[in-house]
Amino acid sequence: MAEDSKSRTGSAGRFGARYGRVARKRISEIEADMNENHTCPDCGSDTVDRQGTGIWECGRCGYTFAGGTYRPQTPAGQTVKRSIRAALADDE
Repeated sequence: MAEDSKSRTGSAGRFGARYGRVARKRISEIEADMNENHTCPDCGSDTVDRQGTGIWECGRCGYTFAGGTYRPQTPAGQTVKRSIRAALADDE
């Protein structure tokens, strides 16, 4: 029985019945997103892994960079990158 409930709840199955359904579901989604394949901004391979809070490293080229806590690129960071690109395009 315990094995069946763990497979249904994903990584949050380790919490059992504690903390509530919504919190366990949110943790499961965050951890699934964190463990997906992420693309390296330097070499383009899908071998980026989280080394610590906000620290990401490519397993292929060794490129280390700062990102979000659970994702290498955050929505806010992508907005800033677009703004910088647009400002540089206006200068030219």
